[in-house]
Formats: sequence, structure tokens, C-alpha cells
Amino acid sequence: MDLKKQVTQGAIWVFLDQFGVQLVSFLVSLVLARLLMPADFGTIALFNVVINVSSVLINGGLSSSLVRTQAVDNRDLSTVFWFNIVMTLLLYLVIFIASPWIARFYTMPILSPIIRVYSIVLIIDSFVHVQAVLFDKNLDFKTTFKVRLPSIVVGGLCGVGFALAGFGVWSLVYSALIQNALYTIQYWFYSDWRPTFEFDREKFRYHFAFGFRLTLSALLNVLFNNIYSIVIGKRFAETTLGYYNRAESLKNLPINNVSTALNKVTYPLFAKFSDDDEKLRNAYRQVLKLVIFIVAPLICIMMIAAEPIIGLLLGEKWLPVVPYFQILALGALFQPIHNYNLNILQVKGRADLYLRLEVIKKLLIIVAVVLGLRFGIYGLLWGQVAVSVASLFINTFYTAKFLKYAMLQQLADLMPSILIACGIAALIWWGSDLLLLDLQIWAKALVLVASYVLAFWWFCSLIQLEEYKSIKDLVKNNWQKKNGVINRN
Repeated sequence: MDLKKQVTQGAIWVFLDQFGVQLVSFLVSLVLARLLMPADFGTIALFNVVINVSSVLINGGLSSSLVRTQAVDNRDLSTVFWFNIVMTLLLYLVIFIASPWIARFYTMPILSPIIRVYSIVLIIDSFVHVQAVLFDKNLDFKTTFKVRLPSIVVGGLCGVGFALAGFGVWSLVYSALIQNALYTIQYWFYSDWRPTFEFDREKFRYHFAFGFRLTLSALLNVLFNNIYSIVIGKRFAETTLGYYNRAESLKNLPINNVSTALNKVTYPLFAKFSDDDEKLRNAYRQVLKLVIFIVAPLICIMMIAAEPIIGLLLGEKWLPVVPYFQILALGALFQPIHNYNLNILQVKGRADLYLRLEVIKKLLIIVAVVLGLRFGIYGLLWGQVAVSVASLFINTFYTAKFLKYAMLQQLADLMPSILIACGIAALIWWGSDLLLLDLQIWAKALVLVASYVLAFWWFCSLIQLEEYKSIKDLVKNNWQKKNGVINRN
């Protein structure tokens, strides 16, 4: 199977999985946004920090090592499985003991019981890490879709029911427990693999040697990705943290999900070319150009239509989120480039360099937070954008060496999509101030989104942009195959 076909088929199922899950979660969050106040979402953001950190420690980077290793046997899988179980139980004990201190730090007594109950999802999830790795390793994302979507639908409906019954923040806790329990049960049903009672020390040392540095990198990443929530929660009002958390979640729905979905496909794909730099460079280049072709216009749509969309979906009480959302969306433009550059280091087995780059970027975040606090919440937001731009130079440094694909070459390949997306956004935004003042909020959102999509697609077809032609050809070929049309060219 050729590169484009592998990426396309895998990406279709990953997108269905990623966006199906996120769509249901998003609909649930819309209901909760109407029922709860911004301060409640601030509380949710604080206990999510604890869960995210714990998830990284439990996984230990060993899952990435399993994906990267060309041939794994039952000793590899069972060793990682039992390590995850033991680590989960130890970490849950630590969280249980520490939860009252965390609550006192934020002067929120409700955090203690919430953290203790919600953290049970860590124990549930530890039973499916290896099964999930096996499906990902085999690029079987169809099964992942069949597992995750029913779980999120049932969990989401339960969450809405709990919210309507007046459970408030606890509705999210109970929803997560139900969702993860269903997720685990289904994975065991679909997977043929079962752990055996063996723990191979040599196998553990092999995977741990690679995974340890990735764990430290991921831990730094999680801590510093949440450092803004931690600082805002401590320095500003809960309502401000609620606005920030909602803006971050809305930004992640289209942007991070596109990047994460394709990252899930491309990492095992890149790993297959780890010993052939030319094939790896070509695969990397093709994927990155297609991703930016999708992400750049998405970001522009988000920025020009933020006010009517947020007002329509969440209500007027959430309109202060708009400027937060627009700034964070701008900073997300380079996220796919960051992810794929770091993927190259992983498939090359250079976890040491991966960790080194993460440490450097975290130092930049500390500087941005310290300086940004002087200018209030907007100083922190623009600091995130500055760090994203600086990270572009840092992440591409070693990729340029390994693949002979320098940052300037990458930018030259990506700039056409970025310039077209931004240019059309500027024209439509300027025109909207003059022409759409009297429209109702739903009509304004519809006109802005539709006009942008049509203008972007028309201009790309006019100049026959390479990425436009690639996507058009893929869609055409898949349609012909589905309908039995023979291509005689």
C-alpha cells in the first residue's frame, strides 16, 4: 500500500474517531455551559491538571517504545502491562493523600473529593494501554473508532442527565467514570491479546531506557501546558480561569484534533521509514503540507467568526471568551509543525534530544509567564503565541540535520497555504465590518464561514495549488473506486 493510501485510510478512521468523540464532548459541554457558570469550568480545569500529569507518569513512555519497536512479543506486552498497573495504584494512593493539600492551595474545598473520585479513571484506563498500542501499531483505527464513539456517547448522555438532575460539576466526574469503564470493557472484547503473569527485566530496561526520557519530556509538556491554568487559577478569579479554559477547549476542537489525529497515523508510519532518510523526508514533507493546508484556513475561520459562533453556541455570558480564543488560535498555527518535527526525533530513537528541546522550550515558557503576568491575562495569552513562534526555530534544528530539511525549506513549502488563508481572512473580516452589521447572530456566523470556505477553495483551484490538487485527486480516486469507475489514464 502506497504512502498516500495508507495515510488516507488511516486518517479517515482517526478523524472519525477523533471528531466523533470531540463532537459528542462538545455538545455535552454546550449543555453544561448553559447550566453551569464560568467559575465551575475553572474548578474543572484545576483537577484536570492532576489527571493529565498522572496519565503521563503511568504510561511512562513505554507505549511509544512499543510502537517504535519493529517486533514485539508477549513478554514485551505483558511487562509493560503490569508496570502500568502497579504505577497506577501507587499514583492513585499519592493523589488520594495529596488531594486535601491541593484543595487548600487553591482555597477550594470541593477539589479534594472531586480529585479522589475522578482519579479512579486512571485505574480503569491502565487496563487498556497495551491493547490500544497494538491497534495503533497495526494502523487499525477502525476498531478504535468502534470502541471510543459508543463509550463517549453513553458517557456524554449520562453527564447531561446528571447535570439536568442538579449534580453540577459532579456530572462530569460521573460521566468520565462511566465512559472509561465502557471504553475498557470494549477494548478487552475486541482485542485477542491477554497478559500473562510474566515480567521480563531485560525487556523492561529496553523500553524504559527509551521511554524514560519521553516520559520526562511529556511530563514537562503537561506541566507547562497547564502552567497557565495553574497560574491563572492562583492569581486571578475562578471566572477568568473558566474563560481561559473554555477558549482553550474551543481552540483544541478543530486545531489540536486535526494535528493529533494525523499524528496518531503518521508516527507509526514514520517509524517504518526510520532507516531510510530520503523516504522519511518525503513522507514528512507530504504530510506536513497537507496538514497546514487544512489547519491554516481553520484557524482563520475561527478568528474571523469567533464572536458570532461563541455567542450563538454558549450565550452572551461567554462573550468575554472571544479575545482569549482568537489569540490562542493564532498561537496554534505552528502546532502541527512542532509535533511532526518531534516525531522525527522519536522514530530516530533520539529521546535524549527530544528531552533537551523540551527543557529549552519550558525555560522559554517560564520567561513568558513571568513577563506576561506584568500585563495581566492578555500578557499571558500573547506570551503563549511568542513561545509557539520561538519553538518553531527550536524544534526544526535537529530535523534539519537528520533529514536535510531545514526550517526555511519547511516554511517555503508551507507559506503558500498560510498566506492564502490569512489574505482571504483579512479581506472577509474587513468586509464583514461593513456589510454584516444588521444580520442576526446565526446568519452572521453562517455567512462568514461559508464565504471563507468558498473563497479559499476557489482561489486554491484558480492557482492550482499543489495541496489542493492532492486532496482533489485523493477524493476523486476514492469516489471512482467506491463507484466502480475505471481510470484509464
